[in-house]
Amino acid sequence: QVQLVETGGGLVQAGGSLRLSCTASGMAFSNYPMAWFRQAPGNEREFVASISWIGGVTGYTDSLKGRFTISRDNAKHTVYLQMNSLKPEDTAVYYCKAGARPRTNHQIESPSTGYWGQGTRVTVSS
Repeated sequence: QVQLVETGGGLVQAGGSLRLSCTASGMAFSNYPMAWFRQAPGNEREFVASISWIGGVTGYTDSLKGRFTISRDNAKHTVYLQMNSLKPEDTAVYYCKAGARPRTNHQIESPSTGYWGQGTRVTVSS
């Protein structure tokens, strides 16, 4: 059974930084693409960043490029999201996602497929 557990959320002032972690179990982690999504109150879940299952190729939603960085440590079965220069509009619940199938990056940016964690809340105060 695949389990994804996010940690690292919390309250931070605008301009600060946080690093989110997502540790996976029950899956061959290195064979899966991983992604981060977020959902603010009243909004739909939106794609933040992804990292491929091989080669470490990353992708970001345009508005977050340069502030957020996704990375993975296959030995620790963990994917990270480093968030810098945080803004109040970054306030959301952040979710970790594993691709629905191994050895393919297909639909990693889709909010309706794959395996999901329970989310970790990030609040940025102004």
